[in-house]
Amino acid sequence: MATLHLLCGKIASGKSTLATRLTEAPNTVRLSEDVWLARLYKDQLHDVSDYVRCAALLRDAIGPHVESLLQLGVNVVLDFPANTPANRLWMRGLFERSGAEHLLHVLQVPDEVCKARLRARNASGEHAFAASDAQFELISRYFSAPAAEEGFNVASTTA
Repeated sequence: MATLHLLCGKIASGKSTLATRLTEAPNTVRLSEDVWLARLYKDQLHDVSDYVRCAALLRDAIGPHVESLLQLGVNVVLDFPANTPANRLWMRGLFERSGAEHLLHVLQVPDEVCKARLRARNASGEHAFAASDAQFELISRYFSAPAAEEGFNVASTTA
């Protein structure tokens, strides 16, 4: 049975790094929200409301594909932020409809570490999107760690 790997953590907490590591497992594919958004909507992303709109379009388009991969027995590392109850509800639907297993990886990293990583990432120019400290703060206001009552299989890390 395939497994859907979900990632929860603030900006620059190490979600994509963990996603890359998880993808080393056989029969596993990674789908990265940042890559897809950059390729499809880069010129449309100017603020958080643009991200919300474009991310919703991407979820609608990619959801059936994720379910098909899982039904075929392919493990999927969904490198999309599972940072809000609404996002996690969408992700739950993917593994429930496909009959797959799931594992929610929660990265617990202090804000100052995330900001330092973010500044280094921005300086490298290798990431599709650069975010300022102010944008980190704004986006982090929407972060909500998963609650036990959400019923996810959780693996926590302090990466």
